[in-house]
Amino acid sequence: MTAPSTFGLSSEARNLHWLLTNLVEEVPGIQSVAVVSSDGLLLLSSDPGRNAAAKDQAKQRRTGPRGSSADLATIVSGIGSLTIGAARLMDSGPVKHTMVAMDEGSLFVMSISDGSLLGVHGSADCDMSVVAYHMALFVGRAGHVLTPELRSELRKSLESESAGSHR
Repeated sequence: MTAPSTFGLSSEARNLHWLLTNLVEEVPGIQSVAVVSSDGLLLLSSDPGRNAAAKDQAKQRRTGPRGSSADLATIVSGIGSLTIGAARLMDSGPVKHTMVAMDEGSLFVMSISDGSLLGVHGSADCDMSVVAYHMALFVGRAGHVLTPELRSELRKSLESESAGSHR
């Protein structure tokens, strides 16, 4: 994972970036990660396409849906919305996590306390219980600090990174 610049960010935002970097680097089989706000906006990602070298590498080695955490965020948001609606229709309480097993990989979606979602795309050979365990650790550590102010800061940080890469 290429670490995004955390210069100028609050200590809470830098801590979330650090937690996400550790999640991706320490858990075997994780290909991409996205944290999505309750309204579907990407807040934090492990997007490998943050610099030219990483983009070239991503073209050679497919990681995540189409190689983009923005695509993963869209999928996570849609699955989150669908499962929340299903839980309401079934009167079964809030959704804690969702897992989709595919022939060539897995998708994990876990709720964060404020309605945000953590999405992880795992390889076909990842240990699902290990990924789920580490996701729960991330949610436990990140959930209490993901305030509206921090969500706004993370969103602005992603927008400025994106604007800088398009120049």
